[in-house]
Amino acid sequence: MKAAILATTIVSLAPAAVAQDVATMTPQAQTPVIVTTGGAVLQRAPDRAWVTIAAESRARTPEEAQRANVTAMTAVTAKVRASGVPAEAIQTVGYNLQPEFDYANGRQTLRDYLARNEIQIRVDALDRVGEILGAAVGSGATNVSGIRFDVKDRDAAEREALSRAVADAVARAQAAAAGAHVTVDRILRVEEQRDVPVPQPRPMAMMAGQANGAVPIEAGQIDIRARVVVTVAIK
Repeated sequence: MKAAILATTIVSLAPAAVAQDVATMTPQAQTPVIVTTGGAVLQRAPDRAWVTIAAESRARTPEEAQRANVTAMTAVTAKVRASGVPAEAIQTVGYNLQPEFDYANGRQTLRDYLARNEIQIRVDALDRVGEILGAAVGSGATNVSGIRFDVKDRDAAEREALSRAVADAVARAQAAAAGAHVTVDRILRVEEQRDVPVPQPRPMAMMAGQANGAVPIEAGQIDIRARVVVTVAIK
């Protein structure tokens, strides 16, 4: 585990003339304060992955395209489940049935109909991701994309990062106070600057015919970040 700390320190000694500017930060308008920001970045080895798998079918009529697609995706889903992915970790994320046309001499001619069904699977054993993807393509999947990684216990990791971010902000406030020849009296406010964590997908696209057995997958590490603003009273 590695930790990296990012922060910017802002010193605010609030006299009576600017009391209104910090009134929302302090219980008493005349309280001199220091405001600092603190951050922490934890690196974790992921232990969970999500992948989108699709099956496409073409036919002369929409009914035929749909029937073919049902057959294909049923086989793919069965193979994925047989590979150890539980039913609750498989979710349909898209279905589309549409005509396809050829264009020539300014005219369009119906060529066929395309049915596409997409599922997203969650894999909790990263050492089997490549095997499962290979099995999916071998059973009829025509496209695999958007693999993304995360950690199962993200809440605990986020709390650890948050604790480190607060400690960083307080340490910076103490350093700022020492530079101003004052001392930190007490913490008045802690604000978490929280963004909704969205694990970013790794670029990945695999078409039918490209897979040959298990697909090599490297999970690397992911960053879990926390950032806070701390307001302390000084004396």
